[in-house]
Amino acid sequence: MKTLLLLAMFIAPLVAAAQTGGQDVTITGTLRGGRIAIGGETTGWTLEYRDASGDHSIEVELPREWLTRARSDMAVRVTGVFATRDYVERGAVRILRVSRLEEVTPAPASTAPPSARRKTAARLPQIERDELTPQQRPLAEDILKVSSVGLGGPYNALLRSPELGKRMFAMLDYLRFNTSVPRRLNEFAILVQARVWTSQVEWLAHYPLALKEGVSERTLADLKAGKRPSSMKADEAAVYDLCMELSTTHEVRDATYMRAARVLNQQQLVDLLTLSGTYATLAGVMNAFQQELPPGATPPLPPLR
Repeated sequence: MKTLLLLAMFIAPLVAAAQTGGQDVTITGTLRGGRIAIGGETTGWTLEYRDASGDHSIEVELPREWLTRARSDMAVRVTGVFATRDYVERGAVRILRVSRLEEVTPAPASTAPPSARRKTAARLPQIERDELTPQQRPLAEDILKVSSVGLGGPYNALLRSPELGKRMFAMLDYLRFNTSVPRRLNEFAILVQARVWTSQVEWLAHYPLALKEGVSERTLADLKAGKRPSSMKADEAAVYDLCMELSTTHEVRDATYMRAARVLNQQQLVDLLTLSGTYATLAGVMNAFQQELPPGATPPLPPLR
């Protein structure tokens, strides 16, 4: 027992050091965020900064005493250690765990990171929690209970039309959590639309869920590369061909329909095609408004050739 305790005392600091990167770093940049809270798989804050290798953005975990004092667009100098934070849906994310923070004089606009210079030209700026109207607030609270992107992604747009958003959110609740389609095929169909539309938010949110439900990494790697996956199971291939054919040609051949009808019943086919069309709509809305990824996230999808 003493030997085990000694080993634990010796190994724990090594593991912690490996997870955090060990040494303190000091970075000067611009703080962004403060908009994602309960339900969002993020700290809610990101730091944008520039060094000799270019522009960077990293999710940051702020000291508790700064959570009520920090504000978006604040120029800061932070000291902390790099760490890995595990999320249920996003997986392992590299963050900066801040131990010390001080406000500094903002950098001139010409030297600010590109994302900061683009912020004023955003087609649909990210809605902040303190900007919510009485009509938007109940919907936002429901969204934050389940959303892995907080109020970002499609919700940033839907909140601008609260009644539409409420009805769409109710339909998404059915299509995601109460559908007749097996969860594995449901998540795969969402990723098919994410790839068709190069929807970064949809892919980021649903890729880990598809893996968890049993879609293979090889299948998703092919899909990500814009190829028809060669390792799909029979039911996945039927779903892929049905959704892709409808999305790209706007019709479904008899042979394609019959293959899908052999693995899915009529209710499942209706639910699947409604899911596919709904996520195409959401992807289109996000693309039109140029919605941003959550703070600290890197675009997971390359452009289709």
